[in-house]
Amino acid sequence: MLVGAIPTLLLLILLLQMARLGPKNQTFQEALETQLTNQCQQIIQRILKEQVEQQQRMSESLIKFSQQNSEAQQLSLHHLQTTLRDNFSELDKQIHNVLQRTTNHLSEQFDKLNQGTSQHLLKISEAVEIKLSKGFEKTNETFTNIVQRLAIIDDAQKKITDLSQNVVGLQTLLSDKRSRGAFGEVQLNVLINNVLPAHCYRLQHTLSNNARVDCLLLLPEPTGKIAVDAKFPLENYQKYLDLTNDETVRLTAKQQFKIDIKKHIQDISQKYIIPGETSDGAIMFIPAEAIFAEIHTHHADLVEYAWQMRVWLASPSTMMAILTTASSVLKDSATRQQVHVIQEHLRLLAQDFTRFDKRMNHLSQHLRQANEDAEQVHISSQKITKRFQQIEKVELEPLLETNQPLVLEEK
Repeated sequence: MLVGAIPTLLLLILLLQMARLGPKNQTFQEALETQLTNQCQQIIQRILKEQVEQQQRMSESLIKFSQQNSEAQQLSLHHLQTTLRDNFSELDKQIHNVLQRTTNHLSEQFDKLNQGTSQHLLKISEAVEIKLSKGFEKTNETFTNIVQRLAIIDDAQKKITDLSQNVVGLQTLLSDKRSRGAFGEVQLNVLINNVLPAHCYRLQHTLSNNARVDCLLLLPEPTGKIAVDAKFPLENYQKYLDLTNDETVRLTAKQQFKIDIKKHIQDISQKYIIPGETSDGAIMFIPAEAIFAEIHTHHADLVEYAWQMRVWLASPSTMMAILTTASSVLKDSATRQQVHVIQEHLRLLAQDFTRFDKRMNHLSQHLRQANEDAEQVHISSQKITKRFQQIEKVELEPLLETNQPLVLEEK
């Protein structure tokens, strides 16, 4: 079949070459195509015939082979079935035994595993219970602490609220001039009451010029009576320090603040310094430490002007120092006034001490004589005791036997 196909392939190649040559050999090409077609048909018929013959031969061979091997196959098949049946039976027994042993082993393992798991779960449960108990205790303790702290915070918040209300109330109070004046007077009264005795000052005292001063300190000479008046220039001071205001507003407030201070200094100097009645100086009490510090720090001209007008500026802290000094002066003056009384008491005390010394010497002599008498009495007591001891020991018999006289000791 391959031999017949080779000429065909050669003819195809030749045909392709002729197709390249073009229409010059068209007649030859047509003849070649006819021949090639005839050869292909012959080849196809020959191939089909050979296929039919080959199929017949194969069928005959299969029939013969089947007849020859059918008996042997049946015997082999029977033997194979018997062998397989026996093997399957034995294998079934072995599988059953293996399954039985495996089942027993797995049952034992499962029992052990269940026991171990139960014990492990029991331990885990106990540990979890302990941890939960500790956790609940810590949680309760934490919750209690939180509640206590919340109570403290609530109390602090209430105090802050009260404080804010007090601050608001204080701001409202200080927004009015009369209220500020009353606040300064109250603060001044508290300071004076805490330091000086009541007979050393007078509150809201009216002077000879009908001017009423907040407090008049009654100090000994040469200081004399010092007038103290409270002034609280707050409004312009706040405008001056408020950074939200315009620079012009702040400068105007600063100038007005200085004018207010000067006016207060002038009023105190003119009203409360009266020759022959009060001291040659007076005190201007400023209830705010910030205003006092502002004046001394940035307005030295106001301090100088106050000294020229014989007015001493004082804040709560410096006022306390002034009052403490005044208290010491009052005590020193009281001591000087009582010097003659102290001297008289010292003289009487010296007389009493002299009398005491004489009586002490007299008592010492009596005690010394009584001591000597006590020693003599003690010696006599020892001798009498010794005689009684000799009598008890019968020491008189040897003397009687020797006719020796009995000598008694005398003292």
